[in-house]
Amino acid sequence: MARWIAGFMLFIASTAFDALCAQQASSAAVSATELRNWYHDPFFTLSHAIVDCPVPLGPMMTRAQMEDDAHYRVERGTTCWLAHKCSKPNSYMYDADIANAIHTRFMNPHAFDGTSLWITVQRRFVYAEGCAPASFDRQALQQQLEAIPDVEQVFVRIGANPRGPVPYKTLAEPGKPQ
Repeated sequence: MARWIAGFMLFIASTAFDALCAQQASSAAVSATELRNWYHDPFFTLSHAIVDCPVPLGPMMTRAQMEDDAHYRVERGTTCWLAHKCSKPNSYMYDADIANAIHTRFMNPHAFDGTSLWITVQRRFVYAEGCAPASFDRQALQQQLEAIPDVEQVFVRIGANPRGPVPYKTLAEPGKPQ
């Protein structure tokens, strides 16, 4: 069994390395500061009523950040499986299904009137970021997201004033601390 696990881990690491090499080859012309969703993590708009709300950075990163993060993604992704907390060999493999479940759960077009919210799903973690009035029930949103199968953790980072500081990194100012 230990040999099988070691072989499987080598396969996963090799596959991740091959994917990284392919990404690097296909992105040779990418500028050092260009932001991309290199790993195709689910990132989508749940609502967009507050025009001035800064768009979250979400899974966007520079090429250097992607290269730096590659090893850690493999390590963090397989830890779940090695700890017998996941049935899939990598926790990132759950993300598309979680994103689809969020889309299904929040189909009511008026559920988020008066808000601008974006969702990022990475490694079974769900990030809800954006702007909403102070009266918006952040706790209810968190509970609804936590109830989705396979979600491990939910982070709700919603500001009440789109012109003030927001509790998340933004696409417009990715280097600015939160």
